[in-house]
Amino acid sequence: SPWGKTTRDQKLGLEFNEKEYDIIDKYCKQKEIEWFASSWDVDSQKFLRKYNLKYNKVPSAMLTNHKLLKTIAEEKKHTFISTGMSTMEQIKDAVKIFRDSSCPFELMHCNSSYPSKLEEANLNCVNTLKREFNCDVGYSGHETVSYICCVVATTIGATSVERHISLDRSMYGSDQAASLEKMGLQRMVRDVRNIEKVLGDGIKRIWDSEKPVMKKLRSN
Repeated sequence: SPWGKTTRDQKLGLEFNEKEYDIIDKYCKQKEIEWFASSWDVDSQKFLRKYNLKYNKVPSAMLTNHKLLKTIAEEKKHTFISTGMSTMEQIKDAVKIFRDSSCPFELMHCNSSYPSKLEEANLNCVNTLKREFNCDVGYSGHETVSYICCVVATTIGATSVERHISLDRSMYGSDQAASLEKMGLQRMVRDVRNIEKVLGDGIKRIWDSEKPVMKKLRSN
């Protein structure tokens, strides 16, 4: 890696320190952005408490770390729970922890490979998880083929969308190829908002724009 030959060298080069998190927090508050981060251990979760974040996030790798989940759930903040590389039984155990703590949560359907294959997106799991756990379900996309899965996910009921972003997808890193650059992110947000418009509310009505046509073409 650019930071050395060992995994430790890479971790030390990539991980933020407290000063850098302070910079992120200050910037996001100036821009009115609600930032949050995934914790991979209890100490990291307790560290994040100093920033009084609105949301929490459970990464797929930590779904079975019940000690960490209980620490997060006790904060009773809306928590996004990623479900990659997990069985329904493992998800059920995690959901129980959050419900026992009366902590609001939202499951995130995803595939944890970087990048993930289109044929493994299995977007119908969004509604499978909704039916099974009676909760909101979002989609976390790691695919390289644009952002099509994220847009489709919103059409079938995903309540949130997560994507990695990068300044340059050709940069070194395990998830750069599965990320969106600035223009890709802007287009995805545009298309998701357009999907919301075209889906509508499902109530059949005669639109004002149709009335002149109706008057012209209908005889009775």
